[in-house]
Amino acid sequence: MKDLQDIVHELKGRGVSLKATEQPIDTGTAAGKAFLDMLGVFAEFETNLRKERQAEGIQAAKARGVYKGGKPRIDPEAVRRLAAEGMRRSHIARQLGISRGTVYRFMPPRAPDTRAPSAGVSREGEGTDADPS
Repeated sequence: MKDLQDIVHELKGRGVSLKATEQPIDTGTAAGKAFLDMLGVFAEFETNLRKERQAEGIQAAKARGVYKGGKPRIDPEAVRRLAAEGMRRSHIARQLGISRGTVYRFMPPRAPDTRAPSAGVSREGEGTDADPS
């Protein structure tokens, strides 16, 4: 409902009104805006009812022991094993058919690089030691 009102408010700020050709909706009039708001309220109400019915159905299925959730699609140990073998993270993702972000989620964080930068190596925002002339 809030998203719908935000859209109407943004359009009004641009000097535009929404007018539906098949419904008595015209946000330029009070009655049209009220009708649009009522449609939004009923749509939100129906969505909430569906969510409640779905949650009740899941609870009942769990109580009967027939709902166990989805099967795991990713083996975290396979990700870690391939990484331990030295495979790059993008290659792991490609081989297992998962995203790189998923690979990173299952990987332990890398230790920060504490080595001193080499002479002549440029880092973002820093100059190099090399003489420009």
